[in-house]
Amino acid sequence: MRRGEVWWADFDEQRAVVLLSGEEASGFLAMQVVAPAGTDISGVAVEVAVGAPEGLPLEGVLRVALPRPGLIPCTWLVTLGREDLIGQAGVLPPAKLSEIEDALRLGGLK
Repeated sequence: MRRGEVWWADFDEQRAVVLLSGEEASGFLAMQVVAPAGTDISGVAVEVAVGAPEGLPLEGVLRVALPRPGLIPCTWLVTLGREDLIGQAGVLPPAKLSEIEDALRLGGLK
């Protein structure tokens, strides 16, 4: 279980997550794959598309909210234990990981 792998995780239902760290004492830092916003979110959030081009069985995005005064940004960052991960769904290429890192920096999360 390494950074850049996509896993199915057990939340209230099975959801895809991208591991953003290797296993640490507190678990894995991961981000949930969510449906695209479907509307222009420029200036509010950044979406990094993940899906079939990366060999995944689903189309989705990693969405990072941009900091704005007076608002608490919503993120889909989670910490998971090994027991929360059900099965591997794929692996992201280095270029996609770089896009995610850029989005996290823009969101003030890196």
